[in-house]
Amino acid sequence: MAGAKQTPGKKSAKDSRFTRINKWLHLWLGLASGIIVLIVCLTGCIWVFNEEITGLLEPETKIERQDKPVLKPSQLQHIAAGLYPDKVIGYAQYQQGRTINLVLRNPEETGRRGGGITLKLNPYTGELLKKEVRQKGETDFFRFILNGHRFLWLPFEIGRPVVNYGTLVFVVLLITGMIWWYPKKWSKSTVDKSFKIKWGASFKRVNLDLHNVLGFYSLLFLLAIALSGMVYGIQWYSEGVYWVTSGGEKLPEYNRRMQSDSLALNKFYTAEQAMDLAWNKVINNHPKSEGFYYVYPDLSKATSAIDITVYPTAGQFYNSQGYTFDRHTLAPLKREDVYSKSYASSDFGGKLRKMNYDIHVGSILGFPGKVLAFLATLIGGTLPVTGFLIWYGRKFKKKKVAKLAAPSEVPDVKVKPRVLRSKQEAESIHQF
Repeated sequence: MAGAKQTPGKKSAKDSRFTRINKWLHLWLGLASGIIVLIVCLTGCIWVFNEEITGLLEPETKIERQDKPVLKPSQLQHIAAGLYPDKVIGYAQYQQGRTINLVLRNPEETGRRGGGITLKLNPYTGELLKKEVRQKGETDFFRFILNGHRFLWLPFEIGRPVVNYGTLVFVVLLITGMIWWYPKKWSKSTVDKSFKIKWGASFKRVNLDLHNVLGFYSLLFLLAIALSGMVYGIQWYSEGVYWVTSGGEKLPEYNRRMQSDSLALNKFYTAEQAMDLAWNKVINNHPKSEGFYYVYPDLSKATSAIDITVYPTAGQFYNSQGYTFDRHTLAPLKREDVYSKSYASSDFGGKLRKMNYDIHVGSILGFPGKVLAFLATLIGGTLPVTGFLIWYGRKFKKKKVAKLAAPSEVPDVKVKPRVLRSKQEAESIHQF
């Protein structure tokens, strides 16, 4: 009111330009990426416990450990040939305390979506305990969940970049959200609003607290999950992380399949002999390992090799080590990628890269870490929902207030004359 003195401290301070930009980014990036974040978080939340849930649903695949050798690769090959002579073996998955998963496929089909049969065999007797038949293009429940997590069930070349850069946007949202959350002044009131959920308040207040408070508590976990997830999809980011963590080293290219010397065909070992001898070498080097992933050579190609990956600890992948052998000479084929080295012999960049998947799913901290990853991604999935409700509620409220304040809609009412309380107030109004 003109002429009236303003009380010191009553003037509301305007946000700085940085604060306005931060809020704008958080709002509009959140609205743009909300559906992506929701799907990726919820599917990741389900995937975390895929092994545990599968084990509970298949109690017949649990096998008590016995003090005797498990079946060799050639023995598994004979079992498969007797049951399905028209199929070829893709790989065998050995896991301590579980059946051997022997995956067969049609000779002309390759890739995970080519269809096939999974035989679940007793690792000591070879008894067939369960069989799963998958048609071409068919996926099980957890593969369906993983496809949504990786590329939103869209064509891979479209969905994968959307998920990758949607995750990058999510990292920006976490950072801008933290900046927005941070109180300008610490007091009992701001501490309560920042760290506690007021369950007895209105829906809008509870929803705001769920977004702010749960977002703060899950921030570090979500950042670790998101940053490790981008390693798998954004090449420049993956190479940059390795360059920084390895002291300027270039990320070695991953050679998926090394080649055997085709000129040595049938000169030293038969395919069956080579498969078992390679297996014995790895078993002798890692007698206490909890799991092995054995990729059979493609016998229709003279250059195909034998790949074996060792998993020393159940449920963890960071200390895995890969071996590749020439299937004609049994000569070890040296790979140069970070996964071919042991965890102990890797530098910091290599160790961090080998830990990446365990960080992503929380298993780096064992089962408690998986629980934390589950809770964090569950909260992450709620953030787009609670954030949208905050935005919609404020936007709707502004429109409603503006509508009620329109002159044409304000009813005629009699206003009671206001009694002036002081001579100073009367003079101020007279001046106005």
